[in-house]
Amino acid sequence: MTEHQPTDHESIGAPDLTAAIRDAVDVGFPSTVADLANLVRIPSVSWPAFDAAHVARSADAVAELLRGTGVFDLVDIRRSSVEDGSELGQPAVVASRPARNGKPTVLLYAHHDVQPPGKESDWETSPFEPTQRGDRLYGRGAADDKAGVMAHVGAIRAFAEAAGDFDLGIAVFIEGEEEWASRSFANFLRDNRELLAADAIVVADSGNWDLETPAITVALRGAVAFNVRIRTLAHASHSGMYGGAVPDAMLAAIRLLDTLWTADGSVAVEGLTSADLEPPAYDEAQLRSETGLLDGVTPIGDGPILSRIWAKPSVTITGIDAPDVANASNTLVPEVLVRVSARIAPGQDASAAFDAIRAHLEAHAPFGVQLGFEGVDLGQAFLVDTSGWAVEDTRAAMTDAWGRPPVDIGVGGSIPFIAELVEEFPGAQILVTGVEDPDSRAHSPNESLHLGVFKRALLSEALLLARLDARGSGTS
Repeated sequence: MTEHQPTDHESIGAPDLTAAIRDAVDVGFPSTVADLANLVRIPSVSWPAFDAAHVARSADAVAELLRGTGVFDLVDIRRSSVEDGSELGQPAVVASRPARNGKPTVLLYAHHDVQPPGKESDWETSPFEPTQRGDRLYGRGAADDKAGVMAHVGAIRAFAEAAGDFDLGIAVFIEGEEEWASRSFANFLRDNRELLAADAIVVADSGNWDLETPAITVALRGAVAFNVRIRTLAHASHSGMYGGAVPDAMLAAIRLLDTLWTADGSVAVEGLTSADLEPPAYDEAQLRSETGLLDGVTPIGDGPILSRIWAKPSVTITGIDAPDVANASNTLVPEVLVRVSARIAPGQDASAAFDAIRAHLEAHAPFGVQLGFEGVDLGQAFLVDTSGWAVEDTRAAMTDAWGRPPVDIGVGGSIPFIAELVEEFPGAQILVTGVEDPDSRAHSPNESLHLGVFKRALLSEALLLARLDARGSGTS
């Protein structure tokens, strides 16, 4: 596919079309929020320990919403095998409307699966009963990423209503297992390549700078996660009888894991790199406000705060399988299983990063303990090329919708499948947008969506569709 050239007439769409889109968004917004609430009520957790029937029901609901727009020639629910071919992935929804008269095609991506809710006692309201308090809608998936799904649906509705007939090609891919590592993603792209091929891809799974300022995500850290099994004994022994002479697995784990960081909390693994990014101003007070950092607890790392989050590696221990306090006995624990989750800087290969962390742990294992590595998940980092026409159109649409231009941001989290989109569709321009704000608390208890941000994000995308439809021919 080759680069599009704007036509001589207004590539932004006629002023009356822009006004009509704004009106359509305003009129349709209450029903869009109601549809979002209905999706949130479906506990579509894609993790294996949860009922997969809920994910299937969520896919059905999304498919019906897309059919209801009336713009697609095809709406279907499909699955592909996971990478090792052992099973099928969770159901995804695809839709397609081919471009006409040489217009471009845009692929809209979001995911309809959600994270587990965690302890319901940590929620102020039930996680799967959407609850509006003030300007925020609370519930698991209200922001991540069922709001992304509804931003696409709402934008298509508003654009189609305002434009009537149009020539823009639109493909939609609503994934069903993003929160479980997108294990069938690469195969799904290959299986549906012709249906999903596009000139520009909008990934609605990120956030905005604040409640009043939009953002385009231009940098994403990669991900390396794995289990390390730490063994010191063939069986448990009495801690009073042998403690002080025999190293138990918990002692070894504590000593080993502590070597991953320096005294200030920076990552101490040789071979992990940093990226050269210039973040906007962001101080410690803002970090405390957005994260709930307790009084007296200091931030970790060095350098500008956003550089630590966007451009440097981090290592987090996200789980330990060991006796809990309620069942603790006077025993030397023979084995501990630890889940290590690392984020790696844009520009570093995920496999190389895993090799570096593994080499570090093997080199620093105390007392000659035995280490085993398993459950490895890798996700590549990503840097967006911001020079293309699609990014230019997105900036303009966001400026029109929000009343101020977007900020280019990095994200400390990862969206590993973007690298697979680039591999499968190398000529497409990637746009990472989102509906979240700094207080959305995705993956956490009391996840929420700010409805003002949601409405502006939806309007931005509807205006973007109009701009893309106004572009001239140029697709090979």
